[in-house]
Amino acid sequence: MNRRDFLNTTLLTAGAVCLGNTRTSAAPKKRRPNIILVMADDQGWGDMGYYDHPYVKTPNFDAMAKASLRLDRFYAAAPICSPTRASVLTGRHPHRSNVLSHGRSMRPQEITIAAALKKAGYATGHFGKFHVGSMQNSSPVNPGKFGFDRWVSAPNFFDQDPVMSSNGRAVQYHGESSQITVDAALEFITKQAKSPNPFLAVVWFAAPHDPHVASAEDKALYKGKQAAGYYAEITAMDRAFGKLRDTVRTLGIADDTILWYNSDNGGLVNASSGGRGRKGSIYEGGLRVPAIIEWPSRITKPRTSNVPCFTSDIFPTLLELTGTKMPHKRPLDGVSLVKLIDGTMTSRSRPIGFWSPLGRGRSTWSHKIMGALLKAQKQGKKIGDPNRLDMDAAEIKKIYPEDKFPGHAAWLDWPWKLHNLKNAKVELYNLESDPNEADNIAQKHAARVKTMTTALQRWQGSVLRSLNGKDYR
Repeated sequence: MNRRDFLNTTLLTAGAVCLGNTRTSAAPKKRRPNIILVMADDQGWGDMGYYDHPYVKTPNFDAMAKASLRLDRFYAAAPICSPTRASVLTGRHPHRSNVLSHGRSMRPQEITIAAALKKAGYATGHFGKFHVGSMQNSSPVNPGKFGFDRWVSAPNFFDQDPVMSSNGRAVQYHGESSQITVDAALEFITKQAKSPNPFLAVVWFAAPHDPHVASAEDKALYKGKQAAGYYAEITAMDRAFGKLRDTVRTLGIADDTILWYNSDNGGLVNASSGGRGRKGSIYEGGLRVPAIIEWPSRITKPRTSNVPCFTSDIFPTLLELTGTKMPHKRPLDGVSLVKLIDGTMTSRSRPIGFWSPLGRGRSTWSHKIMGALLKAQKQGKKIGDPNRLDMDAAEIKKIYPEDKFPGHAAWLDWPWKLHNLKNAKVELYNLESDPNEADNIAQKHAARVKTMTTALQRWQGSVLRSLNGKDYR
C-alpha cells in the first residue's frame, strides 16, 4: 500500500470516525451534566492567592477554591504543554498517542473525550490553545476531526489581538488573549444553555506563557516585582475566568455544570512551583499544578483533598459521570475520580507514571502560522502551510524497542516517588516527609526500589507498545 492509499484508508477509519466501530451509550434519562474544562498554560502550583502567594491577585480563583473541591496534590501528566493536552483528551500517557514533546500532533486514531461525548449526544467545543494538531480545515488532526463541533482555536500560545482558527477559517480577533478565549467559549455555552442536550466546552488559556504581553494596567499591579508580566497575565486570566464562572451562574446552569480548572504543567518561578524544579522537569515543581472542581449539585460543601490525581484522570472520570461506555481495550493511565468527587475516595487505586519527552519539540509560533493562513485565505488559496496539515500523523513511522527505556521516568506510589534517570541513577523520595525531593533514600530502601522499578518498567513497556501502534490493531 502506498502512502496516499494508507492515509486515505486510515484517516477514514480512525480518530472520531472510529467511534462508529466503538459504540458508546449514555446514562439513561436523568440529566447529564454540562462540562467545562479550563486549563492554564504554565501556571505553577503556588501561583494562586489561595495558596498564600505573597502578591499574586487571583480573586476569582480564590472564590471558587473556597466553594468547591480543591485538589491539593494534582499533577500534569507531563512537564510541558502538548503532551499534557493529549492526556486530558485521551486519558492516556501522551507517549501512547505519539505526542512525545511540544508541538507534536496527536494521532487521529486516538479516541478523545470530545469524540466520545459527541457520540453520546453532547455538543462539543474547543476554545483557545490547542497544540496537539493543525488549525487547517483539511487536516486530519484539527479540533473538528478530534470531535469538536465548534472551535475557535490557535496552534499554540497567543497574546494580544491574535488570529484564530474559527472552524478552519482564519479570523482576526482584537483584545486580550484570555478574554478572547472566554468570550468565544461563552458564545457557545450561551447557545447550548438553551438546548435540551448537554455540552462539553474545553477552554484552554494561552496565559501565562511567555512572552507575557500583558496590559499596562495589569502590569502596574506588579511594578517592581519578580516576573511582573507573568503574574499580570495570571490576573488577566483570573478576570476572564471570573466572567466565565459568573455567566454560567447567570444562565442558570451552574448546578448542572462541572467546572474543572487546572494548569498544563509546572510554572516558571521556582519559588512557587510547588516543589523541586519547574516547567520541563518531572520533579514535583514541573508536574504539580493547581486544580479545582466545582459542581454545586453534587459537591455541596467545600473540601480539600490530598489524594494524588493527574490530568489523565479527567477522561475516565467524565466517562463515568456521563454514563458513556467505551468497550475498547486500549489501556488508560487515568482512573475515575467519581468517588473522590463524592467524598468517599481516600487513596489512589494505582500509581502514576511520568516520563520525560522522548523526542524533539517542534516550533509552533501561532502568530506566524495563523498569519500565513489568513494571508492564504485572502488570496483565495485553500491552505496556508502544507507542512502544518500533518497528513502523515496516522502513520506509525518508527518502531521503538519495548525493552529499553530511555530518558528520565518516575513512578509515584504515594507517598513514595521513584526516579530512574538517564545515567541509570535511581532516586527515591518520601513525598509526605520530603515534598521537595531533597533527601534521596534509595540506598535505605533497596527492596522498595526494586519493586517500584519493576512496576515502572512494566508500565513503560505498555506505553511503548501503544506508541508502536499495537492499540490500533
